[in-house]
Amino acid sequence: MARQVITNGAVVNRKDAQTSVAAAVNCRDTVQRMFTMQQQGSLGPISDLLADFAAERDWQQFHSPKNLAMALSVEVGELLEHFQWLTTEQSGTLDEAAKIAVGKEIADAQIYLIRLADQLGIDIITEVEQKMLENADKYPADVVRGSAKKYSEY
Repeated sequence: MARQVITNGAVVNRKDAQTSVAAAVNCRDTVQRMFTMQQQGSLGPISDLLADFAAERDWQQFHSPKNLAMALSVEVGELLEHFQWLTTEQSGTLDEAAKIAVGKEIADAQIYLIRLADQLGIDIITEVEQKMLENADKYPADVVRGSAKKYSEY
């Protein structure tokens, strides 16, 4: 009989758990391959669309990094309103109307993130790739699995 261990709150065979740990160790390589192989990972077309939209309305004058960051904060606040006072369970089971409203707020926040990155000359795809590589190093799955501790706490 295979020895069982507990991982992420589930009982699994020891061999399966070891396989999971081995896969997690390769997370860094997986992140690199995912971003390298993903040819459609560019936000260029969306960034261009948003820049054109702003230019057609002469809104570039208002799209300083400071203003965009402030607008982003407002949109994130509006997103949070949809979850205020919900239980954890309720927040994961939104009805269709709430999902649509949340989707619109996520889109608003994403628009401001893209415009902010564009104004600062930051490539979001590259930054996400780098951040995920850093996170893979900071939070090795075999060390932090099932824990919410910050990397400085282990």
